[in-house]
Amino acid sequence: MTTPGNRQNAIVMYSDPGSIHCHRVRLVLAEKNIQASIEHVDVDALPEDLRDLNPQASLPTIVDRDLVLYDARVIIDYLDERYPHPPLMPADPVSRSRTRLALYRIESDWYSLRPQTGQPSAVQAEQAQHLVESLTASVDVFSAMPFFLSESYSVLDATLAPLLWRLPSYGIVLPEAAAPVMDYAKRLFSRAGFAASLSPREKEMGVSIQSTHVNPQFSA
Repeated sequence: MTTPGNRQNAIVMYSDPGSIHCHRVRLVLAEKNIQASIEHVDVDALPEDLRDLNPQASLPTIVDRDLVLYDARVIIDYLDERYPHPPLMPADPVSRSRTRLALYRIESDWYSLRPQTGQPSAVQAEQAQHLVESLTASVDVFSAMPFFLSESYSVLDATLAPLLWRLPSYGIVLPEAAAPVMDYAKRLFSRAGFAASLSPREKEMGVSIQSTHVNPQFSA
């Protein structure tokens, strides 16, 4: 990815350096080796040009020439169609529909259980426990193929990797029973695209998902 000073013929992405949804888009950009200028912005002091471009002033937002897009899934769909190699969605309609359904389930079943800043600590702990239980119950899916429900890297992996990377920041360490989830996560984290996608804040998060307990202490 390019630096903000090299914008010619490059996508510009406005990104919150700690946002899981911005991370998803940065990961797709990196995995597809798409030239992009990443503008990390302070969510409490959004630049005026972003407000002019996006009436919702939401992140992530991308600008590709005259096109402005926001919402992570909309952006990822566009990037996969605009830059089709390597593809993140299957070629045939049936498989694409199944992948979209799996993506919906990941967002509704796992993303929705992320402990959120501002929640009471008891609610955060309950959310974390449910997330651990749900991931652990799905070990057979994580171990069935090299990637999630696929022999090749897909949009599902680009969605799961930012979530799994953040588990320690949610105070979550997966149990031994979730070893296949840990192994899957390590495969994703070892990819060059994943390393390239990390913001400075995300690099500081680090990752350690190899103990046997859940620690209900949460960071932002």
